[in-house]
Amino acid sequence: MDWTTLLFGFSGRINRGKYWFALLLNMLAWACFVALCFAWLGELDPALLLRTAGSAPMIRISALILAFFWGWLVIAIGIKRLHDRGRSGWWLLPFWFVPGILSSGNLLMDEPGSSVTLNLATQAIGTWAFLELGCLKGTDGPNAYGPDPLGPQTQLIIEG
Repeated sequence: MDWTTLLFGFSGRINRGKYWFALLLNMLAWACFVALCFAWLGELDPALLLRTAGSAPMIRISALILAFFWGWLVIAIGIKRLHDRGRSGWWLLPFWFVPGILSSGNLLMDEPGSSVTLNLATQAIGTWAFLELGCLKGTDGPNAYGPDPLGPQTQLIIEG
């Protein structure tokens, strides 16, 4: 699988190693972006960066572009990882949006017991997503989404 397909394509399967590698590349890209922002502003003071980021349109535009690519990358590798587990990419919706909805509901609740329940549900879904995407082995052999990324690779030899 080439880099473009790995990072930005939605079809196929990837194993846990490629999933974590793609996330590591993403974190490194963000770290480089923050380091460049600090260097550009001439200070290593995070408070200064936060004060001037609103008045520095280039930083805001660059962050928006990087966030778009980050979102695309995370969705793409998440879908391929779910495919490796034999699941549809639509499983990303409950993994991402349900905790957000529960957290928003948590802000609207006045009762402490409801808040604890919503926090526990959010943590349970987050843990399930972490295990499903990052820890559990994919299905052995080919499945509906493609060949096993850890299986033997066969090459087609064309004579002629």
